[in-house]
This record gives sequence, structure tokens and C-alpha cells, in this order.
Amino acid sequence: MKKVVVIGPESTGKSTLSALLAAHFHTVWTPEYARKYLDGLGRPYEQHDLLSIAEGQLQLEREMAARANSLLVCDTDLYVIKVWSEHKYQECDPRILTAIAAQECDHYLLTYIDLPWEEDPQREYPDPEMRSYFYQVYRDIVMQSGVTWTDIRGSYEQREALAIEAVSRLLAE
Repeated sequence: MKKVVVIGPESTGKSTLSALLAAHFHTVWTPEYARKYLDGLGRPYEQHDLLSIAEGQLQLEREMAARANSLLVCDTDLYVIKVWSEHKYQECDPRILTAIAAQECDHYLLTYIDLPWEEDPQREYPDPEMRSYFYQVYRDIVMQSGVTWTDIRGSYEQREALAIEAVSRLLAE
């Protein structure tokens, strides 16, 4: 099975693209576990919550992989938790870093910040400078990951076409 991870800053269409790809390739996708976790938290998240989110994300990926065909699409991976932890707390739990070292991915789809910001209570950084900052952080991650990646930008239709082309190439390997 091939695993494709959609990664990028907040409000860049990751969930929308993940769902579209899963539908196009007749498979399932793993939503971002943090959304469900934070919705049920009832308080602002704290650093220790990030480990629970990471564990929940991995569990959800395992469950969805069992239901997937030859492709699993993931809306984010543990790098997102690392980025948030390091930005907000200036460090990341070593257990999360160990899990990152063990995670596997066959291709990253890096979503650009050219979509309009959509307000959401879980989103924290609408400022264009911060959006650009986080895009660069994720770009550095995928460039250094040793995994192939595709820059996804443009309209929703252009993004979908770029992503389908990239995943089709991956599946043809």
C-alpha cells in the first residue's frame, strides 16, 4: 500500500483535498485527529495534549490503513504536531520525535497558502506573515524528508488536478 500525506499550514485545503483524493482513487482517508481531540477537550490544549494527539493520529491511521485499498491518504502526519509543539513550546516530546522517525510516507502533497483564510476556532495564525512562515517550515520538512513531494497551489480545481497527477504517478511506480 502507498501512503500519501497532505501537509501544510492551516486553512490551505488539506482536508478538502484529502477527501477528494480518497473519492477519486476509491479509498479512504485519515482525517486530522487533532480536530476531534480538541473539539472534545473543553479547555485550551497544553503541551502534554500533543502526545495524546500524536497517539490518536497513529491509531486512526492504523484503523484507516486496514480499510484502504492500495492507497491511504492522510490529512497531515506527526510532523504537524512537531511544528506546533516547537512553535508554541520551543520543544517537542522525544516520544513524538521517535514516532516521526518511524512513520512512513511515500509522497507528500504540500499545500500552499494561496487559498483565502477561513475562520475556524481551532485555527491560530491568520496573519499572512505567519502563514508564509509555516509554509516555509513545512517546505523544509518535505525537502529534507527524503520522500518525493509535490507543491500544491492554485484554485481548488488546479490543486485537485495536480494532486491526482502526482498520486497517479506514484501508483504507477
